[in-house]
Amino acid sequence: MDVLDWWVIAIYLALMLLGAWYLGRKQGSRADYYLAGKSLPSWTLATSIVATQCSTNSLLGAPAFVGFVAGGGMLWLQYELAVPLAMLVLCFVFMPIRQANVISIYEFLEQRLDVRCRLVASGCFLFFRGVATGVTVYGVASVIALLTGISYTTAVVLLMGITIAYDLMGGMKAVVLSDVVQMVLLFGAVVLSLFWLSEPLMSHYHGLSDRTQALANDWGLMSGNQYGFWPMFFGGLFLYVAYYGCDQSQAQRLLSAQNPATTQTVLMLNGLLRFPLVLCYCVVGLGLAAYAIEHPAFVATLPTTSDGSPNLNLVFPAFVSLEFAPGLAGLAMVGLFAAAMSSIDSALNSLSASTVEDYVSRYTKLSERQLFLASKVATFGWGAFAVLLSYQVEHIAPTVLEAINKVGSLANGPFLAIFAIAIFAPSVGATATLIGFIVGLAANIIVWLWLPSVSWLWWNLTGLASSSLIALISAKASHRAITWQPISMSLSTWKWQSLVSMTVLIFLTTIWFQM
Repeated sequence: MDVLDWWVIAIYLALMLLGAWYLGRKQGSRADYYLAGKSLPSWTLATSIVATQCSTNSLLGAPAFVGFVAGGGMLWLQYELAVPLAMLVLCFVFMPIRQANVISIYEFLEQRLDVRCRLVASGCFLFFRGVATGVTVYGVASVIALLTGISYTTAVVLLMGITIAYDLMGGMKAVVLSDVVQMVLLFGAVVLSLFWLSEPLMSHYHGLSDRTQALANDWGLMSGNQYGFWPMFFGGLFLYVAYYGCDQSQAQRLLSAQNPATTQTVLMLNGLLRFPLVLCYCVVGLGLAAYAIEHPAFVATLPTTSDGSPNLNLVFPAFVSLEFAPGLAGLAMVGLFAAAMSSIDSALNSLSASTVEDYVSRYTKLSERQLFLASKVATFGWGAFAVLLSYQVEHIAPTVLEAINKVGSLANGPFLAIFAIAIFAPSVGATATLIGFIVGLAANIIVWLWLPSVSWLWWNLTGLASSSLIALISAKASHRAITWQPISMSLSTWKWQSLVSMTVLIFLTTIWFQM
């Protein structure tokens, strides 16, 4: 990278730190730090959710999956069909949680079931989200090391030092508002790359026929195909409902909305905005595959993983470092930095929220000021945890995108079962619910270890089904009377029509790539 590129990156990071200080200078409570005082408009919250979900993990993993991973390609678009439908489901089922007036969504479980469910769910979230954050740290630090020539450890310290400082100063308001800026920069970097790759993509598009296939009529049960249509659709639906509705890192944005109607608007906007960005990521992957055809030595120049194979996660930054002129490369790297900060700072904030709200404030007698300071200490502690975990990522999965989703899918189904019971049938009771949760998690681990031919996407459904079934059986065995809790089903016509229309658009786009 040129000196000009470093100046571009340095100016951006300095402005972000200054902005975080300015936005966070008047904070004095946990509600300010974690929920931004519930003062943010819906479009900023929706943009923040998209920026976090479509972050560095996607910008590194999606092009690798589409362009280079065996069995990959545009099949990833099948996954996107589930997003607007998941948002439609959450527009209804998330409302009881939103109306509970909580900071940690796991407090809702205590209100409906008991404290055991709250602590178990929160503890599992802390572990799995901490691991997932370590995956993100790994991906971005690898990029920094590749482009600068510094060691991986130095890159981790540089990245996390800036991100933790930013998070500590600004809290949720800085996280959300900066995500808007970061989303613009990220999308700009992707569009710039698409323009650059358009010529090789048009020249070699027909030679990429194995990569443009977007539909695979496979159930992914015993075939060994991890990315058939049915597991990606059904598994993806439950994955996204669990991720956006039961994961503190995403649900915290929904809890920050001013009222239930604003929460539904945030969900609707996320269902509409996510697909165009993911589609761009996928087309970048096709373009990089075409670029590799024109430059046969390109993949061989990539850094290697611990097993000696090329690190496919780095195809996009490697292309940028080779082809972009000074200044432009810096802008592209700013996009990567922006995506990384968007994902990491929100994860650290939510991990801190669950730690303080579910454990510290419950078992200590601290003043609001002391709890506010404890929230920042917890943020720093989880940053250190993510750094340690980042050194183990290569042992989880061959691509960042697959790694992050595998980690989540082990627990998504059981998580969703706990919240579904708390919302619809709290009379099942905490003991039966916890038995179901443990069995569901164990069932997913068994499928992972002893049924490797079953797509990991099914783990989201197997975990939900086994947890719910065992919980209901346990409740019946203890002679509990199960009653069902009704929920409000109010949703404006234009919101649900928009989400259904987006589902149709995604399906038609997928069909077009299949042709």
